[in-house]
Amino acid sequence: MVKCITNLKQYFFTFVVSLCTLYTSTVLASDSSEKDSRPNVIVIVADDLGFNDLGYLGSEIQTPNLDALANKGVVLNNFHTAPFCSPTRAMLLSGTDNHIAGLGIMAEDLTPELEGKPGYEGSLNTKAASLPELFKAAGYHTYMTGKWHLGHDVETSPEARGFDKSFVLTDGGAGAFSNKLRIFGAGDASYREGKNKVGKLASDFYSTEFYTNTMIDYIEKNRKSGSPFFGYLAYSAPHWPLQAPRSSIDKYKGKYDKGYDDLHQKRLKSLQALGLFEEDVKAFPPSLNIKPWQELTSKEQKRQSRIMEVYAAMVDDLDQYVGKLVSYLKTTDQYDNTIIVFMSDNGPEGNDIAEYLPGFTEWINNCCNNDFNNIGNADSYVWLGAAWARAGSAPLRMFKGYTSQGGLRVPAFFHYPKSFKPQKNNQIFTHVKDVMPTLLAVADIKHPGAGQYRGREVVAMQGDSILPLLTKNAKDIKRNKNYTGWELNDYRALRSGDWKIYYSPKAGYEPLASAKKWQLFNLAIDPTEVNDLAQQQPKKLSELLTLWESYVNENGVILLDQ
Repeated sequence: MVKCITNLKQYFFTFVVSLCTLYTSTVLASDSSEKDSRPNVIVIVADDLGFNDLGYLGSEIQTPNLDALANKGVVLNNFHTAPFCSPTRAMLLSGTDNHIAGLGIMAEDLTPELEGKPGYEGSLNTKAASLPELFKAAGYHTYMTGKWHLGHDVETSPEARGFDKSFVLTDGGAGAFSNKLRIFGAGDASYREGKNKVGKLASDFYSTEFYTNTMIDYIEKNRKSGSPFFGYLAYSAPHWPLQAPRSSIDKYKGKYDKGYDDLHQKRLKSLQALGLFEEDVKAFPPSLNIKPWQELTSKEQKRQSRIMEVYAAMVDDLDQYVGKLVSYLKTTDQYDNTIIVFMSDNGPEGNDIAEYLPGFTEWINNCCNNDFNNIGNADSYVWLGAAWARAGSAPLRMFKGYTSQGGLRVPAFFHYPKSFKPQKNNQIFTHVKDVMPTLLAVADIKHPGAGQYRGREVVAMQGDSILPLLTKNAKDIKRNKNYTGWELNDYRALRSGDWKIYYSPKAGYEPLASAKKWQLFNLAIDPTEVNDLAQQQPKKLSELLTLWESYVNENGVILLDQ
C-alpha cells in the first residue's frame, strides 16, 4: 500500500513537471514566434556618393542591385544630411543634432577653443540613447561593419554604443586594400574588431568586399537564435583615396573620355527625363578652380578620365556587394522580413585634398605612386576633384563640405515591400535625423525620451518618424519644429518649408558666394540656389534669421566667427 502511494506521488510529480515543461515550451515558442515576426533592419551608408551617381537616378554607372531595391522601395529625392561624414553618422545613430550628439565639429578639425566643450567631443557622446543600443535592449542582435568615424577608443567604440559585433575603420577614411594607407600623413589606418585593435589586415583585403562578407558572417552565425538583427553596413567607398581592383576599373575604360562637362550635361538631362528637375532649371555654375575640359591638355584629360573610371568602379563594386548581401538574405528566407535603408553620408568630394594640410602634397608624392598606369592601385592616392563632383551633384550648388544643396542633398531610399509601397519620386523634405525614429516606430521600440536612461542623462530625439510617408503615402510629415538648421566649420544654413538661408564664411572657389553674408533662396522655384532673394525679401530673411538664433541656442552651437 505504501509502495502504491509512493508510485502515485511519483506519477503525479512527473505529470505536473510534464505540464510545466509543456507550458514553458509553449511560451518560449510563442516568444520566439513573436520575435521572428519583428523585421530585421539593415542600414547601408555610402561614403561621399553624389546625388545622381546611381543608375535609378540616371547615372551611367552600373548599379542594378541598388536600382532594383530603389524601384521597389520608397525613394526619398529630398533627403538631407550634414555636409561632412561623422556629423551625419552621429545624427543617424542618435536622431538628434550633431552639436548635441558630440560632433559639433569633426575630431580632425577640433581647435583649442572648442576642445572640451559640450557637443564638441569629436565622438558619439553618451547624451544620446543610440540606435543600436535601443535595438539591442529590445532583443535584437546588433552588428556593424565599415567606417565608424565616431571615436577611436574602447570607450567610444561601436561595442560601447550598442553593437554586439563589429569590425570597423575608426578613421575618416583609408585605402581600400590591405596596406592600411591612411588618408592623412604617415602611419597606418586604424581598425578595430570589437574592443581590440586590428594589427594586420588579410592579404586579400578589399574594404567593400570584406565589410559585406563580415556582415553576412555575423548574421549567419546567429540566424537560428530566434532573434531579429539590426545591421549597420557603412562602406568607405567611394571616399578617397580612390582605389579599386583593376578588373573593376577596366570595366569603365574610355567611358569618361568626353570629360566632366559632357558628363554634367548628360546627368542633368537624365534627371530631367525622370521628372526630378524642370527643363528650365538653372544648373549651378562651375567652381572657380575648374578648367573647361577643352582647355586641358590631352595628358590632363587622360589622367582625369582615369580618376573618374576608378570612382565609377568603386560605386559599381559597392553595388555588386550589396547584391551579394541581398542574395544571401533571399537564400536564407530573410529578405521579405528585412527593412533595407540606403543613403549617402554627404555630397561628393569636390575639395582639393592637397590643400587640407601644410606639406601634404609632398607627403603624397613620397608615400604613393600616382603614375598614370598605377592610379587606382593600393599605393596610389588620388581624389575626385571639383569638376567630377559637380557632375555628381548636378545641378545642385557645390558639394561635400558646403551647407548648400550639393553638400546636403543625397540619394536615399527605404525598402520593405511587405509594408512600404513603391514611390519613385517622393519630394517631401526628409532628414537623416528622421531615420532613427522611423526605424524605432517600425520595430515598435520606445525611445526613453529626455531623462535618465541606464544611469545617465539622455536627450530626446529631434527627428520625426516618416512612417506615414512610407506606409500611407502621406503628402506631408507632421514635425515637432518647422525648421531644420545646419552648421559645420562655420558654413551655416537653415530651412523652413521651401525657404532656405545660407551663409558661407569665405568665398573661396564658390561662384555666387557672398562671404559672411546671409543669402536667401526659395527652393521650390530655385532648387539650385542661384537667385539670392535677400534684398527682395527682407522680412522673410529676418524671419529665418530669428529661427537660426533658436537653432543655435537649442543645440549649443558655438560660433567663433561672429
